[in-house]
Amino acid sequence: MEIALIVVLFVVAFVAAFGIATYNGLVKDRNNVKNAYAQIDTQMQRRFDLIPNLVEVVKGYAGHEKALLENVTASRAGYLNAASGGEKLECSERLSSTLRTLFAVAENYPQLKANTNFIELQNELSETEDKVTYARQFYNDAVTIYNTKLQMFPSSLIAGMFGFKEEELLEAASGAGEAPKVKF
Repeated sequence: MEIALIVVLFVVAFVAAFGIATYNGLVKDRNNVKNAYAQIDTQMQRRFDLIPNLVEVVKGYAGHEKALLENVTASRAGYLNAASGGEKLECSERLSSTLRTLFAVAENYPQLKANTNFIELQNELSETEDKVTYARQFYNDAVTIYNTKLQMFPSSLIAGMFGFKEEELLEAASGAGEAPKVKF
């Protein structure tokens, strides 16, 4: 009788320890996903802080590209006013596309391409774009790890009991791989 009680207590303790460890692992992974998204947001904010300076430099050289500059400004404002993470990412994709077009247009202005301020801003934006890309990849990696744990047995049981939900992977916007079209 005593051996049976010891075995039962051992099994209960093992199941409890497993449940606690699994729950804590899921919480850690969910927090990693949130942190990864915050890193994307931080890099996009850095990008948006650079844009007004870039627009002002370009205005001096390419004033007749008014519609393009307005699109850059509108995309930036859309991001700053976005209510959800999905809206922010959508605005970010639009802005990336608009910035690619702006840099393509800048190729037609030798004085602008030679301007030190423009070159510095372009380099900073390029570095920031690289950081956004890296942060998006890090986010997708964190989401994949988290979602995999949610789907695997037996952690799926713990996840279901405590209401853990899958996160969505970030995907490239449609047309993101297309070169910008520059018309004069």
